[in-house]
Amino acid sequence: MVEIKNLVKQYGDIKAVNDISFTVNDGEILGFLGPNGAGKSTLFNSLTKAGAESANYPFCTIDPNVGVVSVPDERLQLLSDLYNSAKIVPAVIEFVDIAGLVKGASKGEGLGNQFLSHIRETDAIVHVVRCFENSNIVHVDGSIDPLRDIDTINLELIFSDIDIIDRRIAKVSRGARNDKALAKELELLEELKAHLEDGKAARSFVTDDDDKKALLSTYDLLTFKPVIYAANVSEDDLADDGASNENVAKVREFAASEGSEVFVVCAQIEEEISELEDDEKKMFLEDLGLKESGLDKLIKASYKLLGLISFLTAGPTETRAWTIKKGTKAPGAAGKIHSDFERGFIKAEVVYYKDLLECGSYAAAKEKGLVGIEGKDYVVKDGDVILFRFNV
Repeated sequence: MVEIKNLVKQYGDIKAVNDISFTVNDGEILGFLGPNGAGKSTLFNSLTKAGAESANYPFCTIDPNVGVVSVPDERLQLLSDLYNSAKIVPAVIEFVDIAGLVKGASKGEGLGNQFLSHIRETDAIVHVVRCFENSNIVHVDGSIDPLRDIDTINLELIFSDIDIIDRRIAKVSRGARNDKALAKELELLEELKAHLEDGKAARSFVTDDDDKKALLSTYDLLTFKPVIYAANVSEDDLADDGASNENVAKVREFAASEGSEVFVVCAQIEEEISELEDDEKKMFLEDLGLKESGLDKLIKASYKLLGLISFLTAGPTETRAWTIKKGTKAPGAAGKIHSDFERGFIKAEVVYYKDLLECGSYAAAKEKGLVGIEGKDYVVKDGDVILFRFNV
């Protein structure tokens, strides 16, 4: 967990961040992964402004660089305008720039063991794949082949997972003859090992058995982590979202086979955009024929990939997005604000943000019957504006 309190960031006379507090919890961390020369660290720098070294040689990123990123959410500004809020506090997620993996990483090549341990600490992966040609940027394998690059990294993660499965098989086998639960787990482990040895990620393993599904999530396998593929293209391929790029087509076909998403980005353009003010950024994107940057789309998709949603609170003091797991009930959401809210939860007054904006005030929404009074079993939805009632 990362907790930041009363953050103030100033550049000369300009106060960029004023008295912001936020928490990044376990389950909200994404790892940036990709071969050297794919544009991984350039994208990470643009995303987080963290300044990760992105030199043109292998292992330029050895220790992972960490950045906390705001989740773009146009609802916050609209609600802030309605309430004339003093400040806006967006939801945040954490990105980690992990050094480029090479063949043999699972056996310790290229500081492989260290890199794999960094991946294990993340909750999901953004896999950056090079889909552009540029003779000035060296590729570690000497040529552009996105499927080979994906395969290189996936195989190293698979080899690491097979080692974990082998150790578990050795442990379970001893008691499987006399224990039905262990016998069932051994069956799963052998099925899963065969799947991995076929070069397939654990996330594409399918079983209808609920017990096996529950077990699968306990092994902390690297290839079980959800993945988004970021296809890094040249500026010319942005206009049609990479539709005319053969390499992007290959990545999309592969991602579809394992149920993953692909987002087209141009690291070079994102680097330029990251240096612009909001008004300049908007004009720059319009000139490119784009509504939002590739990284903004990627952040939103990453938030969704982690199974996260935001409920909102709004008032004169602040408008804020609060991060919760999809399926969280009202008391759990209240606890995100303060433990006392959860402990003394009485009820939640809930209105969908669109209804609130259309009515023009909370009182008007209540008058129209659009504010619901919800109890402990209410499952909070993305975009709910909530006022919690509690007593401690």
